[in-house]
Formats: sequence, structure tokens, C-alpha cells
Amino acid sequence: MDSKRRGLIKALGVGGGLALAGCGGSSSSAAPAGTPAVRTPNLPDDLPESVVPSVTFVHGVASGDPLSDRVILWTRVTPAEDGDIPVRLTVATDQAMSQTVAVYTATATAARDYCVKVDAEGLQADRWYYYQFSVGTQTSPVGRTRTFPESDNFIDRARFAVVSCANYPYGFFSVYRAVAQRSDLDFVLHLGDYLYEYGPGEYGDFPERDPLPPQEMVSLTDYRLRHAQYKTDEDLQAVHQQFPMIAVWDDHESTDNSYRDGAGNHQPLTEGDWEARKAVAQQAYFEWLPIRPREPGNFSVIYRQFQFGDLIDLTMLDTRLEGRDEQLGVPLDPARNSENRHLISAEQMDFLLDSLSQSTAQWRFIGQQVMFGQLNIAELPSLTEDQAQLRSNLSAINMDQWDGYAADRLKILNHIDDNDIDNVVVLTGDIHTSWATEIYRNPSSLLGDLFDKPLAAEFVTPAVTSPGFPDGAAELAGVLIPVVNPHIRYVEAKSRGFILVDVTRQRTQAEFYYAQSIESYDLRGQIDTSKTKVVAVNSGDSRIVEDGPVSWPRTLRTALNNPALPLNSVSGNEVLS
Repeated sequence: MDSKRRGLIKALGVGGGLALAGCGGSSSSAAPAGTPAVRTPNLPDDLPESVVPSVTFVHGVASGDPLSDRVILWTRVTPAEDGDIPVRLTVATDQAMSQTVAVYTATATAARDYCVKVDAEGLQADRWYYYQFSVGTQTSPVGRTRTFPESDNFIDRARFAVVSCANYPYGFFSVYRAVAQRSDLDFVLHLGDYLYEYGPGEYGDFPERDPLPPQEMVSLTDYRLRHAQYKTDEDLQAVHQQFPMIAVWDDHESTDNSYRDGAGNHQPLTEGDWEARKAVAQQAYFEWLPIRPREPGNFSVIYRQFQFGDLIDLTMLDTRLEGRDEQLGVPLDPARNSENRHLISAEQMDFLLDSLSQSTAQWRFIGQQVMFGQLNIAELPSLTEDQAQLRSNLSAINMDQWDGYAADRLKILNHIDDNDIDNVVVLTGDIHTSWATEIYRNPSSLLGDLFDKPLAAEFVTPAVTSPGFPDGAAELAGVLIPVVNPHIRYVEAKSRGFILVDVTRQRTQAEFYYAQSIESYDLRGQIDTSKTKVVAVNSGDSRIVEDGPVSWPRTLRTALNNPALPLNSVSGNEVLS
């Protein structure tokens, strides 16, 4: 068990690289433009068949960071022999790839582990596209992606999934399969722990899913091999193939409980210099994920902004590696309130506050890694003897989340209040459990502002496979936590799943869906509807409303007019348990 989960449960009971072809930005992103890709109206001349390198595309395709005129398109070429590989990328409006709208060229090289990332610029806003990479007559799977509407366009609805914490050795990625089957989503938001660093048996031992390489990843080669292994999973491939992904890292993409200057799971005497390890982890992440660098070669900055018409402004943060001070070792250390302790840098704080102030969208979303809302567990009602497993564990606070950096959180909340900024929703991963929380500066019912209007709402997504609380502790947490935390309206502490976020002009609704099983191959993608939970906030009011009806699929606009690609395996129908 990694140390964050252990701490909270205690408190609560391969080779070289990529040629970047045009990883730039546009007016709807914080990233400045980079070198444009080669875009030609006609297909380029094919190489003679005798000189075309022999390759395969075993890691699938992916897209990400959609803007109104471009989107990152990704694949990884596996060559039979080392050497530079010329790659062609075709973008079309149909699955058969016959209605071509653009062609781009790139080069896969050992220097970037034969990953290919193209910033496919020059596309039309608010459109779905299909894309395919090729080397000679050898082709990748076809992928499906979209551009976002322009920021001044009136948009009445958006739908996206929120996921995090996918540990390969803990079971099948059933949750990814369930997301891939939601053909009407606009995008997928991944809030970190896309992969885990541990060696075999250290954190999960599901049969035939031992991590590669067979040791903790430390070197650039280690990180690349682990990314390569994850990208061979058919359910992860299915999500990437169907939707663009907006992703940020958390700690396990480098190592557990990492921060700017070190990590809880890094031993300098045996694992070398932290800065070197962090740098290669970041490099591998940018090679293997469809994320747009701020400028070519910058692998350290991932905070950025997206706009989905005039409906959503989405600000993505890095609360892990960019500006975080080391976590406090003592949970009730008063230093957690110090203005000299930071979770994000001053530059990133200014970026966030400016994004909130300048937003003219109907909703303002913040996508980030660790729990934002307060978790007050110093006082609880008396526990009976059968609850003794929690008796000594319910008096601490998780110093890895915003509770350990209270001054930074207060600065954000004061900014929201002082500037009359409404409709703020925080989306969070990291903790392997499900939460819906109303956000106040001080949620105490006696001396705080619990009876005032909440300043924001937070929805925390469950894990894809990583474990939550043990049986017994999970059920008790769900009952006891809201007793002393009335601002926490929903807790589910052990089931794996995802959040489907349905956004209209009138409300933002979070629907928590839970996988039937992560242990059965045949049940991959199936949802246990008996556990589904619906929460929502209305426009102009961040108070959480519970147990409304699930949202209707957007069949005509997305699924019918821009059909999803056939999944490569089991179709998972929702089932009742």
C-alpha cells in the first residue's frame, strides 16, 4: 500500500524518443505556438516499398489537449531495426479514412523512444475527426478525436469522464472499458497516477500483470518500459482511441509522495539524484502522453488552460512537482497554516487566480491532483468496541493534500469570494475514493461559515484499480466522516470507478459509476448500477443536491453523427448486482 493511502486509512481507520512535429498552442490555451507540423493538401509521395522500414503499432493511438483549431495526435512506432522512421499522419472526417482533410509528416527516432506526437493544426472548431498513422502501407489503428468550440461560441452542454489512479498489477482496467463505451463524451480528464513506479509484488500482485521492468522504475529506460507496458493494455488503448484526453501527472508518474525537491519513496544513496530522476520521469511522460509542451523540449510545466465554448473554462494545475514544499511529518503541525509553505509556486498561483478572474464562461473547472476540501477528523462521536479499528486512526489530517498547505487554499478561496466568482467546481483524483464536498473557508458548524453560501464544490473521482479503504473501514468512513464534516455530502471509500460530468447552462452534475469487477476479464466494462450516485450543483449556488436522475446520453449530436470506433473486445452492458 502506498504511503498516502496508508496514512489516510490510519487517519480514518525500451529505448530512445520522439520528433515533436508542431507541439504548439493557440489562443484558447496558455501555451505559445511552437514549430508547425508539415501539412499538405495531398498525400506525399510514398517511399519505394524496398526501402520502407518494417514497423508495428502495438501501443495504439491517442489524442489530447484539444483546442479550437488543433489537437495533439500520438502513436508509438515499433521498428524491426533501429533508425529514423518517416511517419505519415492522415486526418479525415470518416472512419474509413476516405474523406481526408489534412496530412502531416513526422519522424520517429530513438532519441524519443520512437514516439510520434503531432500538433494537428489548421482544423475546424467543434468538429470530430478520425486519424491514422502510417509507414508505407503499414498502418496504425484508426483513432477518433475532436476540436473544442471557440471560446465565444454559445454551448449548451458538455459531457466528460474523470479518472485517476490506474495500477496495472491490481487488476483489469475495467473502468477504462466502461468509459470507452460512453460514445457521447467530449473528452476524458485524467487527474494523475496514470501509472505506478513499484516493482513486482510491492503494490498489487494480480496474475499475469506483473509490472515491467521487474523493479521500481528509476532510470529513463525504466520509465519508458513501464509506459510501454501500460499502453499495450487493450482497455486503456480503447479510451485513447475513442476520445481526446486532458491529463496531468500526480506522484506515481515519478514516485510516491514526490514534491519539488524530493520524494518519500526516493532514496538518494541507492537511487541517485532526485532532480535527475524527476527529469527523466517528466521526459517519459511527455513522450508517451498526448500532452502539449509549453515550448519544444519543456517537460516540466503542465499547468495550462482549456476553453469549451462559452460553457467551460478548465484550468489544469500541477500540485505535485512544480512548486510543492515537502509534506509535513506531523499531521497537526501548526506549520501547515504558514504562509511560507506552498503547494504551487507563486507563478502558478497567479496563473490560476488570473484564469478565474478573467473567465467569462458559465462554469469554471479546476482539474488537479489532491483533495482540496477540508477533512476535519480531530473530533468524532464515541466509537463502539466493534469500531475499534478506527479508534486511534481518526485524529489526523492528510498532510499531502491541501490541508497541509492551508494558506495557499485560503488565498484561492479569498480570491473567489472577494471577486464574486461563482460556478467554481474542483475536480480531484489521488485518494482512490469518492467524495462530493461543499467548499468553505472554514466549514465548522459552530465558529465557521458552514451556514454561508459555499464558495465552490469539489468532486473526487474513485480509482481505476488502485485500492481504497479496507472492508469495514470503508463502511465506517462513509458513515462517520460526514458526522464531523457536514460539508462533505458523499463518501464512498472502496469501489473502483469514474465520474461522468454532465454540464449544462443550469447545472453541473457528477455521476459516480462503479465497475462490477476489476478481477474478471469477462466483466470488464460492466457497471454495478446499484452503487451509482448522482450529485449536482446548480448555476449560482455551490450547494450540493443529491440523488437526482442520471443524465440522458447525447445520442444524436455525438454518438450518431460522429460514431465511436468499434471496441476491440467485450461489450459491457450495465448490470444490476
